[in-house]
Amino acid sequence: MSTRTARSQRPQREPAPPLLDVLDQMHQRILGSLAELQQLVERAQREGADVAARNDARALRAFFNEHARQHHASEESEVFPALLDSGDAELVGHVQRLQQDHGWLDVDWYEIDPMLDAFAEGIGTDLEALRVAVQVYADLYRDHISLEENVVYPRAREIGVAASRR
Repeated sequence: MSTRTARSQRPQREPAPPLLDVLDQMHQRILGSLAELQQLVERAQREGADVAARNDARALRAFFNEHARQHHASEESEVFPALLDSGDAELVGHVQRLQQDHGWLDVDWYEIDPMLDAFAEGIGTDLEALRVAVQVYADLYRDHISLEENVVYPRAREIGVAASRR
């Protein structure tokens, strides 16, 4: 059998979804993880830090440290540059705000992460301080995602930004 015949017998792969669709899907994961994070802190305030809660804290730390940060990096490198060059002053203003949000989300996470790490390791944690920090973080993140999904991503789709996943 020739190489050409062998290749033609392989199943065809589905094309990768457009980048903005991938980013939208990550928004749903982020929103779900924010809810889980808030529920974890509320549960810990009521019931303490059992093994399941500590494991949940580890998983949430990993998600926000890895996936959420990579999501922001993808937006910054693959979506925002073209929007900033669009010549649309209102859109540029929204993107600049989103960039600023990314910075504030990092600052907020840098406050939460060590508290969540201490909780995960069974070290005494001020759960009220953690609850307040998580609330601030979640509120900003939800507002940020709303601006992206309702204003910026639709405009990006209109002008053909990030139409395909690299």
